[in-house]
Amino acid sequence: MVTAGDFRNGLTFDDEGNVFQIIEFQHVKPGKGAAFVRTKIRNVITGAVTERTFNPSDKFPTAFIERKDMQYLYNDGDLYYFMDNESYEQIAINKDKLSDSFRFVKENMDVKILSYKGNVFGMEPPNFVKLEVTATEPGVRGDTATNVTKPATLETGAEIKVPLFVNEGDIIQIDTRTGEYMGRE
Repeated sequence: MVTAGDFRNGLTFDDEGNVFQIIEFQHVKPGKGAAFVRTKIRNVITGAVTERTFNPSDKFPTAFIERKDMQYLYNDGDLYYFMDNESYEQIAINKDKLSDSFRFVKENMDVKILSYKGNVFGMEPPNFVKLEVTATEPGVRGDTATNVTKPATLETGAEIKVPLFVNEGDIIQIDTRTGEYMGRE
């Protein structure tokens, strides 16, 4: 059990069958009245973010999110297949349970599958991935303005903004949390 007074960023707890993760919290002690905890929480199953206040003495059971390393194999329509690296068991996950960052995952890449009490609700790719640029316009010689970017299509089909010096065939590193270009190999 965890009390609202012990809330920390990233902590997960169960509230009436819903699993929440704390994004932000603030302990407030007003001049008049009782203290309370103001939070911004995300429902880990649906992804919805809400703001709520709690009494510091409210108690909630801790929710343990299982993160399992699995390998992405292939997709068939809206089903995406992953293989457990230890037992070689395969599971299918519906497209709506995959995050936006899945666009940076290619076949045979290891990811973390998130589940709570056996129910799969999401996927986390590695924080940084290296992908090949499959299509982009050539940079214009002499254009030296800072922070000028152009669109580029990656081998997974994702489109991101890259600096002008990046060409087709280059291997680039991407931060999957933000979708930003990090560097060139």
